[in-house]
Amino acid sequence: MKVMGARPAAIVPIRAASDGPGDRLAVLFDAHEARLYRLARRLASSADEARDLVQETFLRAAALLPSVPSGAAREEAWLVRVLINIRRDQWRRAAVRTRSAAALRAGVATSGSNPESALIAKRAVWSALDVLQPRRRAIVIMHELEGLSLPAIAMVVGVSTMTVRWHLSMGRRDLKRILAPHVGEIA
Repeated sequence: MKVMGARPAAIVPIRAASDGPGDRLAVLFDAHEARLYRLARRLASSADEARDLVQETFLRAAALLPSVPSGAAREEAWLVRVLINIRRDQWRRAAVRTRSAAALRAGVATSGSNPESALIAKRAVWSALDVLQPRRRAIVIMHELEGLSLPAIAMVVGVSTMTVRWHLSMGRRDLKRILAPHVGEIA
C-alpha cells in the first residue's frame, strides 16, 4: 500500500547530497534574492538595473564566499552591505563622469570648435599617455576611455581592485603633471 505524499527514501534533494561552494551560493541566492531585488529596485531606476545590481552582488559573494558569515540574518546583512556599496560606487562613477563631461563641455566652449586646437589637445593627451608605465596606461585607458569598471579591469589585468584603483589614481596624477605645461597652449 502506497502512502500519499510520502517520498521514497532513495530520492534526496540535490543540495543535500553535496556541500560544495556552489551549493552554498545557491542556498544564499534562494534565501536572499527576493529581498535583495526589492532593495535594489528601490535604489535603481529600472528593473534591469536592479537585476544587474543583484547579479553583481552575488558575483561578489561567489568570489568572497568564505567571507560570507553564517546565519540567515548575518548573511543578509552582509549581502545588503555589498549591494549598497556596489550601488554607491555606481553613483560615484556617474557623478565623476557627469563632472568630467561638464568640464570637457566648458573647455570646448571656451576654446571654440577650432579643429587645430582639438588636434593639439588630442596629441598632447596621447603623448602624455605614452609616458605612463604600461600597466598604468592600460588601466587609465580601460577606465577613462573604454568605461570599464574597476573589478572588470582587475580581472583583465590580473591584480586586485584596490591595486587598479591605486594605478588609476597615480595615472591621473601623472597625466595632470605631464599635461600642466600644455594647458596654456591648448586654450
